[in-house]
Amino acid sequence: MSYPEVMSGVQLTRHGGPEALVWNEAIPVRAPESDEVVVRVKASGVNNTDINTRIGWYSTDVKDSTEEVKLDANIEDGGWAGALPFPLIQGGDLCGDIVSVGDDVTGFEIGMRVTCPTNQPVPTQNEPTKFVAIGSEFDGAFAQYCTLPADRLFDVSNSPLSDVEIAALPCAFGTAWNLLSRSNVSDGDKVLITGASGGVGLAAVQLAKLRGAQVTGIASPAKQDVVRLSGAETIINRGETPEPQAYTVVIDVVGGDHWIHFINALKPGGRYAVSGAIAGPVIEADLRTIYLNDITIFGCSFQPVKVFAELVGLINEGRIQPYISKTYPLREIATAQEDFQSKRFPGKLVLIPPE
Repeated sequence: MSYPEVMSGVQLTRHGGPEALVWNEAIPVRAPESDEVVVRVKASGVNNTDINTRIGWYSTDVKDSTEEVKLDANIEDGGWAGALPFPLIQGGDLCGDIVSVGDDVTGFEIGMRVTCPTNQPVPTQNEPTKFVAIGSEFDGAFAQYCTLPADRLFDVSNSPLSDVEIAALPCAFGTAWNLLSRSNVSDGDKVLITGASGGVGLAAVQLAKLRGAQVTGIASPAKQDVVRLSGAETIINRGETPEPQAYTVVIDVVGGDHWIHFINALKPGGRYAVSGAIAGPVIEADLRTIYLNDITIFGCSFQPVKVFAELVGLINEGRIQPYISKTYPLREIATAQEDFQSKRFPGKLVLIPPE
């Protein structure tokens, strides 16, 4: 196999609304370094992080929920790690086939189907939890091709899942598996999952059930059937207050004004793991509730290699199944992100690049 000199894809040219996403049919395909491979992208999922990056929500100057960010704000440090290298190809979810291999690459061959974690660990002695994110610090999967270091890829050639299904897994299921691993969810735990009908939430429901936990999900009435099918035994309506001291673990991707109710829902000695704050990043806490009840809080973005490797094992064994509501041609990314933000669709939306 080979690859062309140029490709089609979507470039983020600045922080802002959908108009900041520009379709370009003449993007150079970067040749691989000696330790890299070129992947022909087959599919890529839509995620909160792509939209958060586009609108500059990661800037510490932003205090609002993702729906309330002022798109005309003069934000310069809106990426995970500050300023972004515009123009940038986003896309943190990847499923594709290797079409070119660098001279020093071993263990990967042309034609192999691969995926990779959205947050890729690059720890150092001074920064043991340092990571870079595909589609943020370097170009991602919202294009026909993607050039990546081979040591960040995983072989999923033998998985029974389709390309579209695998493309729905890295961010949502990777984040969920990391949350559950960090909070040590296991058999006998009673787990409360916020935003349970979204990509990460629905993945967390399925994976927590797989780990033997008893799962309660928070979701709007229109999406509760999907949450039950994924493994939730109990559903709480979105906006309702969960029962105090009823759960051993809370998995949260929502935050916002209801945050204190999630903390109050934990039994003494409970664990709270967070990897999102779409309802608002700034919360009000009573530290007495936390320390008097010995609550442990986990902030979860860094994913050790072994965590994603465990997830890939489940992918290759066909033990997990993402719920995909809709697919779109990559060129319709603005419509896909608008549908994503509308919260009308449970699970995942997936983009398909042109052949």
